[in-house]
Amino acid sequence: MTLNIIVFSASGQVNDENIRQKVLKKGIVDSLFIFGKWTETGQTETHLKYLGQVTTKRGRTFKIVNSIWFWGLSHRATSRILVFNVRNQYVGNYYLTMTYDLPTKLKNGKLIFNNTDTNCDKKKSTIINLKNGIPKQFFRKCKDKYGDICTFNSD
Repeated sequence: MTLNIIVFSASGQVNDENIRQKVLKKGIVDSLFIFGKWTETGQTETHLKYLGQVTTKRGRTFKIVNSIWFWGLSHRATSRILVFNVRNQYVGNYYLTMTYDLPTKLKNGKLIFNNTDTNCDKKKSTIINLKNGIPKQFFRKCKDKYGDICTFNSD
């Protein structure tokens, strides 16, 4: 697996829609794109990773992007899985609590989450089959019977 990192320099607030479209138009799977540069004085930084696309059994195509937005004095992060249609139009997102909760990859229409958090069982993974469509919610396994429920939001 090759991981490309592409950094775009920007100052001030970054326009989310424009940077998302740049990443979608490039369409480079598993490449990390970084926009902006977080600072304690108010600058923000966005990391976008295009995971790929999936076509459902009903013929709908969705494009999946991991998004991490760093902001605030304490370098907080907002993590989301962004979902777009075949025309690169935003469909919705799953909000995730931590950056390490994001999926590792999209393979054969399945979203794969490997546990990288030290508090979770590294032998457990979560696989969500997107070929049946975008689920309203799913359970991301952590340890034993514990984990997080992720809910789709089409804001």
